[in-house]
Order: sequence, then structure tokens, then C-alpha cells
Amino acid sequence: MHERPLQIYLRPDQDRALRRMAEKEKISIAELIRRGVDRVLMDAPLKDDPAMRMIALGKSGKSDLARAHDKYIARAHRRKRR
Repeated sequence: MHERPLQIYLRPDQDRALRRMAEKEKISIAELIRRGVDRVLMDAPLKDDPAMRMIALGKSGKSDLARAHDKYIARAHRRKRR
């Protein structure tokens, strides 16, 4: 893994809380921040996932959703790319 340095500015309360948590978990502050970034990145794609947008299609009145779901996912993906 090739990590690159990144400088960030924290509020004093954030700094204190991170230091306490890192000490309790016996990990570095950098590792704690990397884990936090990983969590944010894991959650972010769900908002843009065409399959997740299909949940609302149940209200669309489409009667062939179970059979033609791939078609609707592809169509939503093409619209997003435009």
C-alpha cells in the first residue's frame, strides 16, 4: 500500500477525542482517520448506485419490474452519465 501524506486541520475538541480514541484502541491517529475515511467512502457510492434508485421504482406502476430490472438499471445508468 502506498500512502501519501495529507495535512488536515482539526478543532481542538476533535484532536482531543481522536487522541483519546487512538490511545484506547492502541492505534495511531492516522490509522483512526483512515478508518473514518473508509467508512465515508463505503457509504457514498450507495447514493449513486442505480440499483439503489430502483427501490423507488416500486411506486412507478411498472408491471414488468421483476422481469426487466436489468433494462431499468441500464437506462438509469445511461441517464446519470449524460
